[in-house]
Amino acid sequence: MYGGFSYLHLGEEIDPNNYITAIFKVTSRLPLKTAAEAIASESSIGTWTGLRALSEERFNNLAAKVVSIDHQKGIVEIAYPLVLWEEDNLAQLLSGIAGNIFGLKEIDALRLEDLLIPEKYTRYFNGPEFGIDGIRDTVGVSQRPLLGTIVKPKIGLTPKEHAHVAYLAWRNGVDLVKDDENLTSQPFDNFYERISYTLEAKAKAEAETGEKKIYAANITSQPDEMLKRAEFVKENEGNCVMLDILTAGLSLLEYLRKQDYHLLIHGHRAMHAAFTRDKDMGISMLVIAKLARLAGVDELHIGTVVGKMEGDREEVMGIHRALAAPWYNIRPVMHVASGGVHPGMVEKLLSITGRNVIINMGGGIHGHPGGTADGARAARQAIELVSQGQHLEKALESNKYPQLKEALEKWGIVK
Repeated sequence: MYGGFSYLHLGEEIDPNNYITAIFKVTSRLPLKTAAEAIASESSIGTWTGLRALSEERFNNLAAKVVSIDHQKGIVEIAYPLVLWEEDNLAQLLSGIAGNIFGLKEIDALRLEDLLIPEKYTRYFNGPEFGIDGIRDTVGVSQRPLLGTIVKPKIGLTPKEHAHVAYLAWRNGVDLVKDDENLTSQPFDNFYERISYTLEAKAKAEAETGEKKIYAANITSQPDEMLKRAEFVKENEGNCVMLDILTAGLSLLEYLRKQDYHLLIHGHRAMHAAFTRDKDMGISMLVIAKLARLAGVDELHIGTVVGKMEGDREEVMGIHRALAAPWYNIRPVMHVASGGVHPGMVEKLLSITGRNVIINMGGGIHGHPGGTADGARAARQAIELVSQGQHLEKALESNKYPQLKEALEKWGIVK
């Protein structure tokens, strides 16, 4: 009991269409029921003491309900009436469900594992404009995985140097080139100059290859400058912008989506591990991915399983499936696999993810012994070879794939 009322409704069947259900992993020195009630109270209508203004009727209409407790696993399910949440306001949703509760003294550790969101709430959001099918239409690739890269070195190049590296990548098989998450508009690489030169390089590569390409220009900044940068990309015939969705904020992502620039939105998750990595404390990447999908991202970094970044197979593929699954009016989002990926990982990665993935290689392209051009060829050769049902070892046994062979000799094949 908190404030004279009970939040416990264990075993009660609720109408999932009228509630947002949060799934928490809870660690507490107190009985789990006590901790669960404290979370439900703080994240809905309650406080630490009784209130005259809190009538029983008002409580019954607005209080969160603890509907399930798994004592063995420490999993608590709490259902929140939809009336608690303002339409079209992800900031308010997070402030409520994931706000003060992480600081409660009743809690030793707390992790928001998942959110089950009904259609009545999703209909207030646009979601991705393009999604998986729209991305594939943009580049004209219907079957194979897409190949992406980050310009390397990730900072320090001049706008012309940046554009040249991008051109070499596109010219030799890369579908998507993106800015690094911490490259915005520094003195050595002004945003507007970089975008002008790089979009010229993109057009040149498209003319020479007959392939359509994508350039994800990082527009992360203050809201007014972000829109100014997005408009510049559009005016210069770009087709994609990138936003650091957590450092900028999900509300800013949603605001960008509502402008109807008809640009792909590439979502980078910089800073996510600060609250997703600890398995007992914080917020899961699954929750972030679902909210980013609502807000309108078309493609999102969610992990590689085989790369340098933390994230096991079960976790990454759970997010992958959540982004691709039908979800009322919200289009599916393309998985971006990035972080320490090289051509020798392609077979293993695709055996896990399937074809709907952007394989994003930075050092795995630009660190090739032959440089960026050979690295791009090697990466594209790996994707095409594996997509045809072949094994990477084939490249080591013949001279048909010289660039890939050189890459595999340097980095090996991940099994």
